[in-house]
Amino acid sequence: MPRKEALMSSDSKPGFFYGYAVVVASLWITLAVWGSYFAFGVFFKPMLAEFGWSRAVISGAFSISMVIQTLLGIVAGRITDRLGPRILMTLCGLLLAVGYLLMSRVNTVWQFYVVYGAVIGAGMSAPFISLTSTVARFFVKRRGMMTGIVLSGTGVGSLIVPPLATHLISTFDWRVSYLIMGGAILVIVTIAAHFLRRDPTQMGQVPYGDNRENQRLGVEPCGFSLDEAVYTKQFYILFAIFFCYGFSFFTLMVHSVPHASELGFLAATAASVLAVIGVLTVVGRLLLGIVADRFGNRAIFILGFILISAAVLWLVPAKEIWALYLFAVLFGFANGGMGTSESPLVAELFGLHSHGLIFGITGGGFTIGAAVGPLAAGYLFDRAGNYRLAFLVCACISILGLILTALLRPIKVEPNKILFTETNHGGK
Repeated sequence: MPRKEALMSSDSKPGFFYGYAVVVASLWITLAVWGSYFAFGVFFKPMLAEFGWSRAVISGAFSISMVIQTLLGIVAGRITDRLGPRILMTLCGLLLAVGYLLMSRVNTVWQFYVVYGAVIGAGMSAPFISLTSTVARFFVKRRGMMTGIVLSGTGVGSLIVPPLATHLISTFDWRVSYLIMGGAILVIVTIAAHFLRRDPTQMGQVPYGDNRENQRLGVEPCGFSLDEAVYTKQFYILFAIFFCYGFSFFTLMVHSVPHASELGFLAATAASVLAVIGVLTVVGRLLLGIVADRFGNRAIFILGFILISAAVLWLVPAKEIWALYLFAVLFGFANGGMGTSESPLVAELFGLHSHGLIFGITGGGFTIGAAVGPLAAGYLFDRAGNYRLAFLVCACISILGLILTALLRPIKVEPNKILFTETNHGGK
């Protein structure tokens, strides 16, 4: 079959642009995998009741899974750059399905750590990086909007799956509920993964909004390689920005409900704060994704850190439930926009040549912050007897993220000139 010599821009070419199919498939995957992952807390008390393990023991499996996600996320980014997301998402769907099915058979701590920490952690290592990186390859225009639609699945999933899991546990038990969850993940993820593609050239198209002339099939996207990116200061600033974001986000997600309980609110009332955060996260993903397309993703991170800093400082003296809801609105909205802008911000700075790999490494800053933040907040609470100091530290970290984002600038040196420039400079 003769090969086409040139392609029209996808936003001017008649017919259906396949990037929209990728967005829908990715949305279903994020809804399923993150919804089930966020349901971990629902299984917490039933497992405590059956095994008598400590909260630290059960929480340890969640921490292990995050470490595995960080390490394998780099590998997942590289595979996405080379092979695309379809095989990778199918494998992740199988790992998650097997993991949840095996959770129904867990009886010892080591089994729990291996299954939830290693197997499920491995299954969760790729979806965020791989899917957002793929969306970035399909869209130049509307990149923020489409990324926001895909990632809104995390918020919708967190609103749907945990209550559904609660109903299943009350109807059957936690073991049967894990069986059902594993089966649902297997069906949804493997079917949706079938519709994914690495980039629009596989469908005879070019990225939406890419008006460059002489687009050719099989041509690699432009941008920095990892070897070139590590010679830029933006690479390290971005890692630090993501660390500050992860520190703030997970500190508040983990400790906002216990803080509400410390103020004397009922468990259901305290949990409703998380529900408000979930709803506003979806709103933030959709609205700020559109705003990012107009004003840039750096602007979204600046706005996000301002809102998070204000929300935390508001949370410190807050005593009434309406004040906690206002915190949840500010924090959830900010988180929605920042989560949506992570992948596009990497694309803005470093292009798409090694987007998955670079995002996998810089995104490790988020996971490290997510691991350090809640632990530090718990330690400070144990020492002080309240969350005041912990939240003030969180506000300082968020302000640091704001300063770093303000210092972030586009890279002026072109790709494949960085190594040469740095080498010559070093020889002077």
